[in-house]
Amino acid sequence: MAYRAVGFDLLTALLDTWALWSEVAGDRATGMRWHAASQDLLRGRAYRPFAGIVRDAASVAGVSAVKADELLERWGDFDPWPDVPQALSRLAGTTTFIVTNCSIELGRRAAARAGHFDLVVTAEEAGAYKPDPRPYRRALETLGLEAGTTLFVAGSAHDVGGAARIGMDVYWANRGNVPAPPDGVALRVEPDLSALGTVMEEHDRVRS
Repeated sequence: MAYRAVGFDLLTALLDTWALWSEVAGDRATGMRWHAASQDLLRGRAYRPFAGIVRDAASVAGVSAVKADELLERWGDFDPWPDVPQALSRLAGTTTFIVTNCSIELGRRAAARAGHFDLVVTAEEAGAYKPDPRPYRRALETLGLEAGTTLFVAGSAHDVGGAARIGMDVYWANRGNVPAPPDGVALRVEPDLSALGTVMEEHDRVRS
């Protein structure tokens, strides 16, 4: 069966969020350390307010509370990666959704920078941060989709395992060129979304 929908990680697969973390922090190394600390504090855990995680991670990374508040105020000042508009344009007519690790307010704000989607599911709504299965499952249940008919586009390595464990095929846009995760295998690994349309066409031909 052809894919009925395509889901996306938002804050790595579609948007260049790293640039804003780095700009607010003052340099790339500090910004990426701050971002990594935030991921360590939330990954796979029950939801607690995302703003608190950003502030706690700032303390870990040696970033001031003032800068943490600045990042939250500017959340959404992200640019899509250069390959994103064309990739999304090729999905016209296909159901698309986002599953993202942040609050409802910040998730909606950031998603609007990437384009139009049929659904945006945040960790706050699901009660847990990815790769806990609850955010992915909430999206599928809301849209009435089966995992086996859905392709998920991962940006972070933990999304590969998270989406694969509930039965979705995974396309991994490995923009950071990080090692493969131990808990899941992507159908395709690429540095960006340029091969997404081809992967979908190949899948549809095989299934038809």
